[in-house]
Amino acid sequence: MIASFRPVLAIFGSDLLNDTGTIALVLVVTISLVILLFVGQWLKRKPESHFDPAIVRTFNKRVSSWLTISLMLVLALLTNKVVTVVLFGLVSFWALREFITMTPTRRGDHRTLFWVFLGFTPAQYVLVAMDKYQLFTIVIPVYAMLFIPARIAFTSDHKRFLERTAKIQFGLLICVYALSHAAALLNLELVTYDFGTSAYVPWKGKPAGLLFFFVVIVQVSDMLHFVWDRLFGRHVIAATVNSTKTWEGLIGAACCTALVGILIQLLFPVTPFTWYGAGFMALIISAMASSGSMTMSAIKRDRGLNDYGTLVTGHAGVLDRIDSVCFAAPIFFHVTRLFLDANSGAYLN
Repeated sequence: MIASFRPVLAIFGSDLLNDTGTIALVLVVTISLVILLFVGQWLKRKPESHFDPAIVRTFNKRVSSWLTISLMLVLALLTNKVVTVVLFGLVSFWALREFITMTPTRRGDHRTLFWVFLGFTPAQYVLVAMDKYQLFTIVIPVYAMLFIPARIAFTSDHKRFLERTAKIQFGLLICVYALSHAAALLNLELVTYDFGTSAYVPWKGKPAGLLFFFVVIVQVSDMLHFVWDRLFGRHVIAATVNSTKTWEGLIGAACCTALVGILIQLLFPVTPFTWYGAGFMALIISAMASSGSMTMSAIKRDRGLNDYGTLVTGHAGVLDRIDSVCFAAPIFFHVTRLFLDANSGAYLN
């Protein structure tokens, strides 16, 4: 069945052409999300006495948004690395726009925002596309962090200076810098542990599979956290920040996500990790994804908002859907690179 898709992939010149494991994982994830979408619509038609309409609506929104994200990512991966990087760049631009519009800006911030949106944001993704690791890892956390307060100071507008500076810096760090590490996964040259020779050997898999594994694990963690909170949640983590996030949900989602990571690696070996390494990485992703969701919820509560999105009334914004990806991406990238980078030689068992 998978072989029948190869002529279509060949038209796009995709790296997925010979990656049977990733193709299979894409099909399984897509079919699963479509099934969940139909289940959600079926639950929506049930009487309110059987299911809480609010929970069903939230479930449907999550499934539909993750299905959209998955399809967009797959379409990008079917072309080439540059298209995928551009996709993440556009998502970063949109997410940063939502973040900045949460609070009013002063006239003195406008020129700074011009450089943030049309200077540092595209520059970050150009460096990622060019695989300039030494540059894209420091341009924003060093140069942009220093440029932003200096540029605002030059406007002679000192009112709420620290608050305005911190808001722009944090938005750029999370929406652009952190998210760009997901696209940077496509640049990694990795090794994998060969149990037969008890040594590390070059990994013959495709970075596209690693990226898709990362996004799928974030999806799984998000959905499992939602389910665990509703079914088993008893102890709320921080009621004033998010009244639905519980310790049972966080721990249950992390443990179950780790099992899913192991299962994916055993059935569809799309990463260079061992089966237990895949479980460990999935555990890290889940913990960071939950941290991202809580952090962004705290910011929304501080600003008196329910959702970041403003384009379509009643629908969450893009930042509401990728906050977990933003927090997990840099950690996943750097831990993977630390342990399995083919150029470092610092391989750990």
